[in-house]
Amino acid sequence: MGKSKKWSCGSQIFPSTWDLARLRVWERPVALEAELALTLKVLETVDKSALGTLLDQPLHTLSHIRSELLACTPAQPTAGPQARGRLHRWLHRLQETEKKSRSCLAASVTLNLFRLLTRDLKCVASGDQCV
Repeated sequence: MGKSKKWSCGSQIFPSTWDLARLRVWERPVALEAELALTLKVLETVDKSALGTLLDQPLHTLSHIRSELLACTPAQPTAGPQARGRLHRWLHRLQETEKKSRSCLAASVTLNLFRLLTRDLKCVASGDQCV
């Protein structure tokens, strides 16, 4: 019996503390848009030969959600004193993902996808009512 190789990607891109309810209301769409942008970027690079057209509809849906979010979100500063704190750290963490391997990125995005669709979108849509 051979040794099994332990698979690890190091720190998670979306840790358990990633909860949009912890952000100010105006910060939530900014964080969600960055999360969607990363998700789309990673899923669009998944090997199409392995999945065929399986990702076409989900990618279309996520792209539509992102465009709707961009259309209804007033421009907010993403730099400077207002973007300090938790939002700044989250955006920085998403920007740092380019240092991760493609397989780790794909795994992290895939594991986070249901949270994005069920909790993060609902939180942004709920505004002040997000808990």
